[in-house]
Amino acid sequence: MDGRRVVVTGADGFIGSHLCETLVAQGCHVSAFCFYNSFDSRGWLDTIPAETADEIEIVMGDVRDPHGVRRALRGAEVVFHLAALIGIPFSYHSPDSYVDTNVRGTLNVLQASRDLELERVVITSTSEVYGTAQTVPISEKHPRRGQSPYSASKIGADALAEAFHRSFEVPVVIARPFNTYGPRQSARAVIPTIVGQLLAGATELRLGALSPTRDLTFVSDTCSGFIALASCDQAVGRDVNLGTGREVSIGDLAAMLIDITGSSAPIVCEDERLRPPGSEVERLLCDNSLSRRLTGWQPSVPLRDGLARTIAWFSDPAHSAAHRTAYTI
Repeated sequence: MDGRRVVVTGADGFIGSHLCETLVAQGCHVSAFCFYNSFDSRGWLDTIPAETADEIEIVMGDVRDPHGVRRALRGAEVVFHLAALIGIPFSYHSPDSYVDTNVRGTLNVLQASRDLELERVVITSTSEVYGTAQTVPISEKHPRRGQSPYSASKIGADALAEAFHRSFEVPVVIARPFNTYGPRQSARAVIPTIVGQLLAGATELRLGALSPTRDLTFVSDTCSGFIALASCDQAVGRDVNLGTGREVSIGDLAAMLIDITGSSAPIVCEDERLRPPGSEVERLLCDNSLSRRLTGWQPSVPLRDGLARTIAWFSDPAHSAAHRTAYTI
């Protein structure tokens, strides 16, 4: 990737900001496409070291605007498309916005990439497209099952990416990370939800369902997986899982975080935190054999180490605003 001209959409977000840092460290010329807002905020890119930030060109815009997307991609060789609405509970509330951002936004990136003849287009998918595991571990051949408006929108985006490759030979790779975690993750995700309550000294740890399992990948491993796929010609036209191949239940995850933080808070399940019964994905466990075979990629950060690093980041007073104890969708 050294010397490549790269655009990252959603660069102001959790994974996007880490990916920008990693790409700069690898010698790329990075343009960060960030969501335009009246606060003039670059999201998490406002918090990265100045010496790295100085190497990143900021482009403000909206992935829903095809003209802005085209301008952002002009002159690029590779695009990593991460811009998306991601919160599953909010997708129950505002599904239209998920179609506009996740489906139409992806269409805009694909159209611009086709017209500008980019060399590689990495589309970010999600393990949520599989729904509850019908067979485990979950390979790329597993059926797609939209169990939330969010997952349905990502299935639609993936289908568009596949169609643009088949119809127009756009050099698309669909990277499908399982549950990524680490510093800067949204307060609405389960690990920051738990950590935020524990660091605030909660007498009770309030959660939703405890039985679902997730395959958790530390953010640096997800970033290295994205870059490995972007550099792999054999991955073009394919959707490729990125995960650890290990699962942990939400209940066991909470117990591990309680142990690491030294808390003694009991776990309490709250009805308002439960997803609709037909929407909850009960089990996600990654089969990462394809990514290992194509690229040699495999995750390197053990779960407990990654959780400790995440807790340390949230413990820093400078990041106290990154987590909340009150439940919001």
